[in-house]
Amino acid sequence: MSLIFFFKKKRKTFKDLFPKTEIKKNFKIENVKPLQKASEGDISFFDSVVYKELAKKTKASACITNEKLEKFLPQKTQRIVVKNVLFELSKILKMIYPLSDVDFSDKTLKKPKKKLFKEVFFGNNVLVGNNVKIGRNSQIGSNSIIEQNVRIGKNCIIGYGVILRNSIIEDNVVIQDNCKIGQKGFGFIPLKEKNFKFPHIGRVIIRNNVEIASSCTIDRGSVDDTIIGENTYIDNQVHIAHNVQIGSNCMIAGQVGFAGSSKLGNNVKIGGQAGISGHLRIGNNVKIGGGSGVVKDVNDNEIIMGYPARPLKEFLKKNR
Repeated sequence: MSLIFFFKKKRKTFKDLFPKTEIKKNFKIENVKPLQKASEGDISFFDSVVYKELAKKTKASACITNEKLEKFLPQKTQRIVVKNVLFELSKILKMIYPLSDVDFSDKTLKKPKKKLFKEVFFGNNVLVGNNVKIGRNSQIGSNSIIEQNVRIGKNCIIGYGVILRNSIIEDNVVIQDNCKIGQKGFGFIPLKEKNFKFPHIGRVIIRNNVEIASSCTIDRGSVDDTIIGENTYIDNQVHIAHNVQIGSNCMIAGQVGFAGSSKLGNNVKIGGQAGISGHLRIGNNVKIGGGSGVVKDVNDNEIIMGYPARPLKEFLKKNR
């Protein structure tokens, strides 16, 4: 299944974006990507020492960073040293992808033509945008909207009132009623004058055999993608923020909330109404009790509970 990009991109050179920064040779900007995914011609960003190992290995041609962190970047990477990395990044994203900070209505939406979607069942009042691909034996429930460029694999079941945008859905996926997937995330740069919207140019990728229950929201990535690993089950009313990556074979109970950019390993189980803070790393085979508040990284095979979440034995001892 081809991985496509969703926003109209304006062609820019390095000097177009950074006219005051000295550089030996100007070059065309290919894209904006995270440190670990960037290659020649790409711009990346580096705003926390947490990512120093990724910074050391990045292949980005240029990187937005600050004075304290620039020493970790490879010698060949052009530095753009600023005070507020994310604010500068958001301005650059807006220049390259002008439509990425607002979700406009898809003007290409229309009733699907059966000749374009063989062996696909559509309920009543379904709308489909341009360049949508849907695999055989998939079902799209009444009042659902599939926006332009979305990919849906084979044998998928999409419930009633579902909205899909900026998303790639693989095979055998079930998405139940009233889910909203692929919308812009809750990203702002807090400034004294006013909050500055952070653009979101990523996607949502849902791997094979995932089941998502009713009324869940999954935001697309800001610069990276939001990914749900295969064979994962997500209960009702779960919110998954931008850039979150969930491993394979996970089980997530109702009303769990994930802040942006956290990563879960495989075989993770999370009880209802737990909250996962942003930019955390949750290991493999972890179990998190219902109502817990996770505020720091969790190692493989740990069982934790409480607020703040702590090892289960410690929690039980303190709450006898």
